[in-house]
Amino acid sequence: MELKGQDLLVLFKQVSAPEGARTYAELGEAIRISASQAHRSVQRCIAAGLAVSVGGRGEWRTIRNALLEFAVHGVRYAFPAKVGPPKRGIPTSFGTAPLNAHINSALGEAPVWPDPKGTAKGPTLTPICPTAPQAALADTRLHEFLALLDALRTGRARERELAAKYMSEALGVDADE
Repeated sequence: MELKGQDLLVLFKQVSAPEGARTYAELGEAIRISASQAHRSVQRCIAAGLAVSVGGRGEWRTIRNALLEFAVHGVRYAFPAKVGPPKRGIPTSFGTAPLNAHINSALGEAPVWPDPKGTAKGPTLTPICPTAPQAALADTRLHEFLALLDALRTGRARERELAAKYMSEALGVDADE
């Protein structure tokens, strides 16, 4: 069993959705993957200890403490991001909320997910999953989670520290647990 980037997308979509449980078809549609891919992602997350099955009808939930621990301490090693040449794209990491309020950068220095319809220009960053940028555009809270995740994947000490703090708050988990 090997985790995939889309597995993290599934977990962050689940915690960003205030309406709670979703079918695999709804989850897949929301993050631009098939229902079967969503199901396999959930099964990998359960096997990895990042999610738990609740009830007997395919219901599950994210283990927020485990997700925070993996995001802060493991994701940069398991899913290293590649930084590419400047292009137009969708802001991520410290280029968007909530980190952009605390980290100043010159125009064109903040990372983006490459997208010709994007609103910013900067060094390109490979998203955790190819469908992440489109899923993030449809869900502001998911975009924040993924931007924080990118800061944890690529950031310097200050960016990582701020991202860990905001991730902990957004997940409702004490970072010291």
